[in-house]
Amino acid sequence: MEGFEFWTLLAGLGIFLFGMFTMEESIRQLAGPSFKHLIRRYTGNRIKGLITGIISTSVLQSSSAVSLMVLAFVGAGLMSLTNAIAVMVGSNIGTTFTAWIVAVFGFKIKIDAFAFPLIGLGGLGMIFLSRSPRYVNISRLLVALGLLFHGLEMMKSSVAGLSETIDLAELPYTGLWFYVLLGVALTAAMQASAATIALVLTGLHSGMIGFDDGAAMVIGANIGTTVTILLGAMGGSTPKKQAAFSHVAFNALSAGLALLLFPLLMWIILDLSGFSRNGVLGIALFHTLFNTLGAALFLPFLSSFTRLLNRIYPERRTTLSRFIANTAPDIVEAAQVAFRNEVLHQLFLSVYYICHKYSLPEDEDDLEKDYPEDSVTYGGLAELHAEIFRFYSGISVDRTEMQSLHLDGILRASRSIMNSTRNLRELLSDVQELEAEEAGIMYTAATDFKARLARLKAMTANVYMHPDRQTLIEDLNDFFAEVERNDRDFIAQLSRAVQKEGLAEEDVTRLLMTNRLFTQSCRMLVLSMKGLAQSYHDHYLAHLESLETA
Repeated sequence: MEGFEFWTLLAGLGIFLFGMFTMEESIRQLAGPSFKHLIRRYTGNRIKGLITGIISTSVLQSSSAVSLMVLAFVGAGLMSLTNAIAVMVGSNIGTTFTAWIVAVFGFKIKIDAFAFPLIGLGGLGMIFLSRSPRYVNISRLLVALGLLFHGLEMMKSSVAGLSETIDLAELPYTGLWFYVLLGVALTAAMQASAATIALVLTGLHSGMIGFDDGAAMVIGANIGTTVTILLGAMGGSTPKKQAAFSHVAFNALSAGLALLLFPLLMWIILDLSGFSRNGVLGIALFHTLFNTLGAALFLPFLSSFTRLLNRIYPERRTTLSRFIANTAPDIVEAAQVAFRNEVLHQLFLSVYYICHKYSLPEDEDDLEKDYPEDSVTYGGLAELHAEIFRFYSGISVDRTEMQSLHLDGILRASRSIMNSTRNLRELLSDVQELEAEEAGIMYTAATDFKARLARLKAMTANVYMHPDRQTLIEDLNDFFAEVERNDRDFIAQLSRAVQKEGLAEEDVTRLLMTNRLFTQSCRMLVLSMKGLAQSYHDHYLAHLESLETA
């Protein structure tokens, strides 16, 4: 009987976890890119970030999913560290919504009466409505809810009589710290604080554990959930690691505050609020209360904490300049060559950075092997652009009109490269959202943009390796014509899709604007390549002329 009860508990836990995972995935698919938009766009200050974290996590039912998304935005430079921390603080409050759902619906209602109907209807919907991705995800959500409640019911039934046969006083140590550490271990192992809290509520409902012990396990679960974030930041950029550390610091602060005020919180929940007769709801309130208190204490010092993080763990950027660093700008001839070579180097690094962000495959013999992954950042490229301009400003004013025209043309190329890099970086999220559609003109457009970017990458490598090739300018003229042709083909393809698929007006506008900005960026990069190629060609002709006059 005991073995059967154990396996029932284990099976219930597995079904509950699978239900949580499936529910998270189905909600994410149903919402599409809206959650990424919500997190990325509505985090202008710490209060907005906090609210965004609460709402996103309450709906997605996963603080880890939201926090990992935030880490990705921080790593991509799309969100400041201060606002990222605010979102993750909010996600800790939002995740308490899970405890309320389980406490209210899982223990107040006879859930097995509708768990199987949900699974049955959802399963049939996934089969018979398979042609519609939206209805499939709705059906998957029904299955997930059914599995979640069925798993919870199995856990409840498996321990229903266990409290009568186990004397908790016989355990080696059952103090608060024991249950805190148990909560940490369970959450770290299962990668889900919701599962730990479900176990706590199940044990509390059956009388296996007391309210104090359950509350201690919830504190431990809050700490254990940081393991997922730390794993997500491993091998990442410095800002990602800073954000992950801040998550650990906040959760540790909240846990310390909860333990310090433990007697007061118990009095508020059990005596003042009257939850002594309903410990399950009391645990949900406790989970919300200490996370909210932690946020109230942490947020006012968020800017100071961010500055402290930057001092303790500063971001180390790879120095990207290669030619101008060791060249004196007062010798015009040498400075001119170094300046041109550095801008060509900037071109390669910028296109390399963009292609890496768009997850384009790397060639085995590619020049990219000279730069470790994530060593080229947008911040580093911005610094390189500033260094190039400073070097240009320092070049001797005692130069010929021809030299000035030559240098001004190279500077324009550098500015166009930086402008294109910024535009393509900002378009990344839009292309990713198109790609997530997995069908129709949206997905086709994303594939088309990546294919055009791959061609741009190949041309950039060609220019970088052979900038003085005699036929290069002609090749670039042909490539510019290809960029224009790609633009016309895209417009024609979208026009056919509008007639065939009946796209919404906002989708048509989004595709048109994305293509316009993408095409403009490609034009600027190709024109920059032409300017650099022309510079090398002029230098070659000047060299021949000097040899003839000699």
